[in-house]
Amino acid sequence: MNNVFNENTDYISPVNAKSYIFGFILSVVLTNIPFWMVISHSTSHYVMLGIIVSCAIIQILVHLFCFLHLDSKSENGWNMISLVFSALIILIIVTGSIWIMSNLNYNMMPN
Repeated sequence: MNNVFNENTDYISPVNAKSYIFGFILSVVLTNIPFWMVISHSTSHYVMLGIIVSCAIIQILVHLFCFLHLDSKSENGWNMISLVFSALIILIIVTGSIWIMSNLNYNMMPN
């Protein structure tokens, strides 16, 4: 009897302590950098906002690769494809919402 599902048993994701420790240390550092900047008021608000957003994006990537072990080899790359598709849909929704709200603000608010 033929298998209906094509299971890939050749690739087993290596889960080791080094990945978790590296991810934890990097997450703590990426959390403390924006915290220290907000507490000390060391830069302007725009620079602070840029650094906070960039640290958040880097921390998302650290969590995906170090803790969830997401790479192009897991499940024949379908996890990465679904992540990229989800990010694209979220980007379209957020950009469209900001565009619509900006347009409504410009057209509806009195001068």
